[in-house]
Amino acid sequence: MRQNKCWFRMGKTLAVLAMVLMLPTGAGAASKYNVLHRFTSKDGVVTNTSVFDAAGNLYGTTLKVVYKLAPNSHGSWTESVLYRFCSLKNCADGDAPTTLIFDAAGNLYGTTQLGGGFGDGTVFKLTPNSDGSWTESVLYSFTGGADGRQPLYGGVIFDATGNLYGTASGGGDLACNAPSGCGVVFKLTLNSHGSWTESVLYSFTGGADGQSPSDVGVIFDATGNLYGTASGGGDLACNAPSGCGVVFKLTPNSHGSWTESVLYSFTGGADGAYPASGLVFDSAGSLYGTTPSGGNLSDCINGCGVVFKLTPNSDGSWTESVLHSFANHPAANPYTGLVFDATGNLYGTTLYGGPVNGGVVFKMAAKSDGSWAYGLLHVFLGKPAKNPDGGLVLDKVGNLYGPTLGCGSGYKCQGVVFEITP
Repeated sequence: MRQNKCWFRMGKTLAVLAMVLMLPTGAGAASKYNVLHRFTSKDGVVTNTSVFDAAGNLYGTTLKVVYKLAPNSHGSWTESVLYRFCSLKNCADGDAPTTLIFDAAGNLYGTTQLGGGFGDGTVFKLTPNSDGSWTESVLYSFTGGADGRQPLYGGVIFDATGNLYGTASGGGDLACNAPSGCGVVFKLTLNSHGSWTESVLYSFTGGADGQSPSDVGVIFDATGNLYGTASGGGDLACNAPSGCGVVFKLTPNSHGSWTESVLYSFTGGADGAYPASGLVFDSAGSLYGTTPSGGNLSDCINGCGVVFKLTPNSDGSWTESVLHSFANHPAANPYTGLVFDATGNLYGTTLYGGPVNGGVVFKMAAKSDGSWAYGLLHVFLGKPAKNPDGGLVLDKVGNLYGPTLGCGSGYKCQGVVFEITP
């Protein structure tokens, strides 16, 4: 389960008000919900549903394994474990895998939050074998020093030449205001003999530049700049002693260094606070994301969170607007990011809210006047799933898939993978 620097996500279920919220009439009635697989204690708590392959198989992670879900002709799905971590002494292969990505050859890449040569996490690769098994190799082990530590839920992305980029929540500048460092953005470069070299593109100081880059890594724009969020730092005069977080940009320089700039600093008020997930671009170059806190401060501890948009201006600045504030609705605390469908609708999840505080799947649809309409696709009632916390993915026909952290009372499982047909 995730840890949040500002909300202490290891104890999420204890940190939020016990709310009983009224559902709008007919909310979520038009969507179809289906559980694909329930995970047991043998596999650990399900954490991410990450990516499809070309054949329509779904891949993801729990705290112990990388799994595959294969669709059957009669509508069910079959789970298989590709790799079980901590299979080597002292978890040298990694521990607690996170978000996955494919390369063009069908290999899977990801990070582990812990384990490796120094116990501070790894970047790993899974290679498929002809007999159907997969071989794991560690591309890099974080030392916990200047190179970073514990890439919590932070996946990696490729550039056009095959280099990998990601974030680590700690390490970096060990003289900053966090005892374990304020985090880094890193790059892994493939060498001619097959090894990988890590370099730090930016080390956060914990000041106006941000602290603890958020869990879902960074994204590229069309010109090679990187964008991400950090859950701390920024406006140090906000209502949190270590700042309320930022949206940042990294611009590559001709000599190989990168320059960081802050696109927006959250104030902890109606604009949101402590961004904990990644960003997504629209076709016009605007950025969209969520914060689990801020918004209407009267309804949840530190606010119930917001969906926000950042619009670039001609002078290089960015303007933030709140598309939805989670207050007086059956939803609270969106810890995951957003996904667009082919027609420009946005989808996301909240970890909490609803009659049993089990969270929801929501949809945002753009209106002709520039505002966005908010609607519910599914409210989790704990039968047998609750608390979605791994982000959503879309298949080719627009169905949504995601994981939940838990199951309802009386259900002996460690979360599920679900499907929603909007």
